[in-house]
Amino acid sequence: MNYAITHRTLYEYAAPVSVSHHVARLEPRATPGQACEDFTLDILPKPARRRTRADYFGNRLCLFTIQEIHDELEVITKSRVSVNAPAPASLDNSLPWEEAARLFRDPVSPEVVTPYEFVFDSPQLRASRELADYAMESFRPGTPLLAGAADLTRRIFEDFKYDPKATTVATPLEEVWKKRRGVCQDFAHFAIACTRSLGLPARYVSGYLRTYSPPGKPRLIGADASHAWFSIFSPQVGWVDFDPTNNVQPAEEHITVAYGRDYGDVSPVAGILTGGGSHVVKVSVDVQPL
Repeated sequence: MNYAITHRTLYEYAAPVSVSHHVARLEPRATPGQACEDFTLDILPKPARRRTRADYFGNRLCLFTIQEIHDELEVITKSRVSVNAPAPASLDNSLPWEEAARLFRDPVSPEVVTPYEFVFDSPQLRASRELADYAMESFRPGTPLLAGAADLTRRIFEDFKYDPKATTVATPLEEVWKKRRGVCQDFAHFAIACTRSLGLPARYVSGYLRTYSPPGKPRLIGADASHAWFSIFSPQVGWVDFDPTNNVQPAEEHITVAYGRDYGDVSPVAGILTGGGSHVVKVSVDVQPL
């Protein structure tokens, strides 16, 4: 499946900003099942300085500085992406989860050093006994690792309610767990924290999700969504994605942009500025099949 993706982010400041420094993580990744064939990033006002590089996780970054007074910042990206998702991994042929977890206890073999870093706590996520207990209902003794991850995905989908008014990007995981409400970011975080609480490596994935119009309704330009899900590492298989917001294994309708330990590693646009006061953010995403 081929897509043309347009992502607009507009910051409207209550007071003028005199100088600002930003980083954008908006370029879709190259993965075994995905190729970014074209990408442009436009910034208004025009930055005085701008450069690109890869971060620690291999995500593409654009770092830019605006040195003129402005009361709006607009970032517009246009991507052309080809997605050829591989066949879903067999859930029942993966290692029993206890055997997989043992591989990530010291001493760790060289074959799993890279995913090992995703076992540990990260700035926004902490393992706990309570989360391990929740996860254990899916990861019973002898359960294949990927079958357990699929069941955990299903339970989060059933136990939590999607509610965009319940949380913000700053809402701690403990509050999400208490309310049982949130958005895709919260559900991905919860799944990651649960699996890490069992000593299993899991990472946060950000991207886009193609959505569909209701029957008989026209497709609304800009009504698609930024999205988030999680990925768990299965020895002998590799990283396998799961989407607890929709209870699916991501395939050709999920477009990967970045991954990291948690949302803080993949925030689409972040920065520091002088002035500005409060601000309003408006985001529009259009995922157009070609």
